Amino acid sequence: MQMLVGFHRRGMVAVLPECAIPSLALVVLLCGTPGGKLEAAGNHPGASCRSLDSHPYDAQNGCRMDDLEHLFRSNREWASSILRSHPGFFSKLAEQQSPKYLWIGCSDSRVPANEIVGLLPGELFVHRNVGNVVVHSDLNCLSVMQFAVEVLKVEHIIVCGHYGCSAVRAAVMKERHGLADNWLRHIQDVHEQHHELLEVIHDGATLTDRVCELNVLSQALNVCRTTIIEDAWARQQPLSVSAWIYGIHDGLLRDLDFTSKSPGKASARYSRAVENLRQASA
Repeated sequence: MQMLVGFHRRGMVAVLPECAIPSLALVVLLCGTPGGKLEAAGNHPGASCRSLDSHPYDAQNGCRMDDLEHLFRSNREWASSILRSHPGFFSKLAEQQSPKYLWIGCSDSRVPANEIVGLLPGELFVHRNVGNVVVHSDLNCLSVMQFAVEVLKVEHIIVCGHYGCSAVRAAVMKERHGLADNWLRHIQDVHEQHHELLEVIHDGATLTDRVCELNVLSQALNVCRTTIIEDAWARQQPLSVSAWIYGIHDGLLRDLDFTSKSPGKASARYSRAVENLRQASA
């Protein structure tokens, strides 16, 4: 077992064994900075680190050069390309962010929000989780929504799922994955709610994709029913909620025919969109 130990004269250091990921070593400074700010020990003045194995370790950057240096190289190349096409971009970006859109999507690494809609950093506020689920007790998602709506004043909220979603497939097939099963229960509820619509579909991939669509519609409706959105509409704040789905197989977005700009129309828009899917499944 490989371990990395960090020492600092003013703080405690957490030492993490490399049991699960042999190539990764982490050091976290738990205290000792003004305001309780957390910092990597290797990034703090007066800190020193030593590795108990033979792999080279960069104490200044807090990483193993042989493992992660290619990411730093890619970052430098990306930053240079942005500056070539948009001079002064990062200086302006550092001053403020003013996105018009909040994207609620899946954590799947094949669905990069900014890239698939062609938006630069600062133009899209993003929340992602497994299965693009919106739950009324999820304070993480709700906090993102509140900040986006009340502070950033976004004008559009887009709930976007994708075809071939592993989370949806696991929910439909009732696969067991441990703790995640409790989260996927929300998608199973969507599946059960639309049992009659889905029972005519006998192909597994087609069934999963239809549940992907229904899940996006259900989560978009959940967004509309949060107090955050209801309050925004009550004060006449311009705000729309839409349901989209992305095709990993072709890179294209599809509108699921759900967009609501007021609380009174959300349920009707949802019912119409579900009926469209029902007709497509017949």
